[in-house]
Amino acid sequence: MKRFHVHLHVRDLAQSVAFYSKLFAAEPVRLEADYAKWMLDDPRLNFAISTRGEQPGVDHLGFQVDEAEELGTLKARAEAADMALLDEGETTCCYARSDKHWVTDPQGMAWEHFHTLANIPVFNEREPSAGAACCAPKPAAPAATACCGPASTSTSTSTKSCC
Repeated sequence: MKRFHVHLHVRDLAQSVAFYSKLFAAEPVRLEADYAKWMLDDPRLNFAISTRGEQPGVDHLGFQVDEAEELGTLKARAEAADMALLDEGETTCCYARSDKHWVTDPQGMAWEHFHTLANIPVFNEREPSAGAACCAPKPAAPAATACCGPASTSTSTSTKSCC
């Protein structure tokens, strides 16, 4: 069975752990100095936060699977989407050893598909990479600002419709 995965970069881990623990009415199942993870069943969600990354916000999305066969199905779907696939195979990241691959959507958002094999005592076992919270492919720079972002400080009004 699949579990949706979201990984956020946060500025203050303790403050964020307190917030999400109240929001989810649950404590994290894994808590490290730079990382926390909740495994929720309703909805089925693997929600992780870390202080690793360049900008606060969504680092990557994904699906965690329980069986290797499910990972193969997700890989076939990713390949059918005609997007570049980064197959890492068995690797370590986020205090876990996993079999995983990545695909990046047309907007530059990295999607991770993975099957967790075991927990490990360190964030990863390779050289740390600058920037990304994990091993996600670097997102492409956005072509334009989002229409629903913070309002401009300008006093002029816009007639442009949004969201």
